[in-house]
Amino acid sequence: MNEAVRLKFICHLGYGDSLPKEDDLVGNIPVFGSNGPYATTSEKNTGVPSIVVGRKGPYGKLNWAQEGCFASDTTFFIDKELTNASLRWLYWALQTLKLDEGSQEAAVPGLNRDSVYEQRVLLPVDDHQQIIADYLDRETAHIDALLAEKERMLALLEEKRATLISHAVIQGLNPTVAIKHSGASWFDTIPKNWSVERLKWVITSVLSGVSVNASDQPVDGSAFGVLKTSAVFGGRFFPEENKSVWKKEFERLSCPVTCDTIIMSRMNTPALVGESGYVDCDYPNLFLPDRLWKISFDKERIHVPFMALLLSSKEARQALSSMATGTSPSMKNLAIEEMLSLLVPIPPLQEQIVIHQKLVVYEKRVILLREELLKSCLLLKERRTALITAAVTEQISTEEMSL
Repeated sequence: MNEAVRLKFICHLGYGDSLPKEDDLVGNIPVFGSNGPYATTSEKNTGVPSIVVGRKGPYGKLNWAQEGCFASDTTFFIDKELTNASLRWLYWALQTLKLDEGSQEAAVPGLNRDSVYEQRVLLPVDDHQQIIADYLDRETAHIDALLAEKERMLALLEEKRATLISHAVIQGLNPTVAIKHSGASWFDTIPKNWSVERLKWVITSVLSGVSVNASDQPVDGSAFGVLKTSAVFGGRFFPEENKSVWKKEFERLSCPVTCDTIIMSRMNTPALVGESGYVDCDYPNLFLPDRLWKISFDKERIHVPFMALLLSSKEARQALSSMATGTSPSMKNLAIEEMLSLLVPIPPLQEQIVIHQKLVVYEKRVILLREELLKSCLLLKERRTALITAAVTEQISTEEMSL
């Protein structure tokens, strides 16, 4: 068994540099931050290849730059000038240290270089380092390929789900039914017995709350909370996405979350403005902020769960997003008049109920498939981590790795 050696005797962590001026951000050299490459420039500040380690923000994350890179000032880097060990072996060895699980810098989360230097790894002789690196390159490539396939299947499953929901809420369930032109811009045809109406003709009220001071922690028990904009997504409502309201602000709270309504984001990023979710029960201790609407509908004409599926369909989402305005590229606002003017397809009430019931059954099957795929991905990731640890800590012999 080889000796466990402190990292300070194996490598040196070089500091990245400040990002070049905007005028210099040309060329094909990747600029690495703690999360990986995010820009390009014309000059490298590392050797070829190099390891980039997140120092600030998502600290401890490891990236491999095969052709070298420009390491930004939020990172450390290691290249051949900063270690006598095999660089590729060191890349794998560092992954066993879980550098992202602790920080010595309380004010700004980050990775403390001196603390890293005190970490220990088993240091094999030079030829064994190369054997370990080659083995892990081979074996993790197989696992990564399987993971990529599972993730592709997850994406296809979500795409199929979105397509089926869109077709059902816009075209119905009967493929042989007579159709007619809709007169709307975001859907062409609908079944002949459906109507096309503006949302304002089937909505009974649109309410919003107020902005209040709150902590970043969700409510505990029956305490008062205000929703985050992340509380709605893809037609679903996530009540746990809330913030605990300061006691002195209780009197200012308005618009509690109530059953059989749709909550919609009126102000958000371009990709998320207009997102909505269906509320299936009362939450008397949760309240809306001013950036969310609570929308109630005429129950004699609208089955609200059906409308939630319709408004969360990819076509309706695109239509709502296109209505949003604002000078900021990162934040858009959906005016209430625009939302209310949206033309939507309205099936007979009983047909809305049937469509929703059929989609609920389908959604349960999708959830089971998604859970199976996610579990498979988790097992592959756990296997990958265990394999790296076993190889680096010599639980697998170099003879076995050489086979």
